[in-house]
Formats: sequence, structure tokens, C-alpha cells
Amino acid sequence: MSRESIREQVLDLMKEKDRIEREISSLTDILTQNGVGMNDPLVDSNDFPIGSIDIYQVRNARHKIICLQNDHKNLMKQIEQGLHGFYGTLPSPASSSQEEPMDVDKKQRSIYKIPFAKVTIISENAPAELAGIMENDEIVEFGSVNATNFKNITDIATVVQHSEGAQVNVKLKRGDRYLTVVLVPKKWSGKGLLGCNVVAL
Repeated sequence: MSRESIREQVLDLMKEKDRIEREISSLTDILTQNGVGMNDPLVDSNDFPIGSIDIYQVRNARHKIICLQNDHKNLMKQIEQGLHGFYGTLPSPASSSQEEPMDVDKKQRSIYKIPFAKVTIISENAPAELAGIMENDEIVEFGSVNATNFKNITDIATVVQHSEGAQVNVKLKRGDRYLTVVLVPKKWSGKGLLGCNVVAL
């Protein structure tokens, strides 16, 4: 496959990734409007439907979010493979070619390399500590949140709220290293679902 065709393929994949992220966001808004997350009960203690919740709408949104999250994960793998394929065909430094890297490069670097928040406090035995997160770690990705779509700390809070008891991939910058940990937001002996303090950069 030529470099140009790889480039076009990766750009198409990234457009699809952006579309999926927009759809997940709109579906998450439906859950928020109903006052529930991905795992909150839809019936009361007597197994009667909670009147303030549109159960059909919420179940449909939850199902679509799960499917879209799987699609998103697969797309990210394809994008990464495509970029490896593209840069694997770049000419050597000795080449006289002055061709610029594909424009997706800057966007991809921003997704994977630029921190947007920093961990300032970690509580002992909290979910964040158990995941291996440390004070002064800089957050590059928190679930679907990254430098390209981060607006404020509530973006992280939304992911946490909708991921209680579920695994969230968190990409960190620690000094000059990048690492990914698996965080499970959940109730513990302290406050919140994470047990850490995060501030925007």
C-alpha cells in the first residue's frame, strides 16, 4: 500500500473516531438528563421502575455507549497500526526528499503526548493508588478525554461518574516516561471514587 493511501486511510479512521466520540458524548447527555450513569439502578427497592427515569431511553443509550466504546477501542488500534505503517515507509534522513510528514501527525502527537491535567494528592489505599498513579503524574489521556477535547476538570468527573466499577485506561507522563494504568473508580473508605486530587494544567 502506498504512503498516500495509508495517509488517506488513517485520516478517514480519525474522522470516524471523532464521530464516535461525539455520539458517545450525546448519549452520555441522555444519561445525565435522567440522573443516572452506566451502572445506576433503574428500579427501586421493590423492583418498580423509577418514575423519573425513561428506562427504555436509558437502556438504549447504555447499550449504544458500550458498543461505541468497543468500536472506539478498535479504531484507536487501527489508527496506531496505520501510523506505524506510514512512518515505516518514510524516506531515510539521507534521502533528498523534503516531503512533509502527514498532517495527522500533529493531531496524533497531541492525543498521545500532551498532558492536560496533573495529580497533586493521592490518598493511601485509594483506587488511584491501587492503580499505580502517583503524585505529580501528568494525565495525557483519561478514558476518552485527551488534550484535544478537554475543557475542564468536570470532563474527568463525568468519565468517573459513568465508569464506577468499570476499568478506565489512564495514560500518564511521569518525568520523561509515558505509561498506561488501569483505574477502576469505586467507593472506598475515603471520599469520592478515586481518592486523588487532579488539577488542570
